[in-house]
Amino acid sequence: MSDVGLLPKVELHLHLEGAAPPEFIRQLAGEQGVALNGVFNADGSYAWTSFAEFLQTYHRACEVLKGPEEFRRLAEAVLAKSAADGVIYTEIFIAPDICGQGDPVAWREYLAALNEGAENARAAHGIEARYISTAIRNLGPEAAERAALLSAETMNGMLTGFGMGGEERFLSAVDFTRAFAIAREAGLGITSHAGEICGPESVEQTLDHLKPHRIGHGVRAIEDPELVRRLADEGIVLEVNPGSNISLNVFPDWPDHSIEALRRAGVKVTVSTDDPPYFHTDMPREYRMLAHTFGWEADDFADVNRIAMEAAFCDEATSTRMLEKLKD
Repeated sequence: MSDVGLLPKVELHLHLEGAAPPEFIRQLAGEQGVALNGVFNADGSYAWTSFAEFLQTYHRACEVLKGPEEFRRLAEAVLAKSAADGVIYTEIFIAPDICGQGDPVAWREYLAALNEGAENARAAHGIEARYISTAIRNLGPEAAERAALLSAETMNGMLTGFGMGGEERFLSAVDFTRAFAIAREAGLGITSHAGEICGPESVEQTLDHLKPHRIGHGVRAIEDPELVRRLADEGIVLEVNPGSNISLNVFPDWPDHSIEALRRAGVKVTVSTDDPPYFHTDMPREYRMLAHTFGWEADDFADVNRIAMEAAFCDEATSTRMLEKLKD
């Protein structure tokens, strides 16, 4: 079989800061004279062995992302890497509470810089990108509502979605109903992390109260057959990140992952990388591991990419153009 890692790809679940190449963070640290002791392994990769250390390293690496200019450069670096990996369309999570600490004026400055970065990457590499503004769950419902309002006020051709990340065990989906209603009424595409650290009840509550078009992760839905049937019947698209799930011990190893069982049950699954350099992965590796583990071939990946592109939070013309590129 030919190398599936070389196929064109669509990625829907990528955290901007979490996708920062280690060499880019080291470059910024050198420019700023910041010592990031303990952030990198001897081979230059991000250093962590437990979930707590992962979070610590993640936040320390973000110390050098100090303003809009750094985020413009970050967007260009992340998109250059994605394009090199064969990604033709991607959606990236950004957060008003990180980009400007929730200040409306600062958020607009960051968003303008991020849009410039995406446009520069399109011109340089041909990759198409959109942004999903996210609430950080563990900051609480009021912060989520502020993030939703900011997102609704600044949505444009590049900022097209709204979601929620952060600590999945904090509160319940019902506590964030108003935030998601604000975003939905504004016309933003809706997604939310669920069913990763927490079990199928997290997915069910998210479906009931946040009414998303897609679910980030959702892989632990496999523990509830009735929920699996509901996902299939309602056509909910899962943004699945197998390498991430295995690195964080959601599943012990690739053969144990639920993506194949979910797909066979009729659930619409897609493939993404989440925070790829932290999990020692990229899109070609995800494809190769899925082929090796479950026997996926080019037609399987074509089907997954079609599902992803049809579920993408972009205009119809862009979707049609990307679908044609996938066929070519």
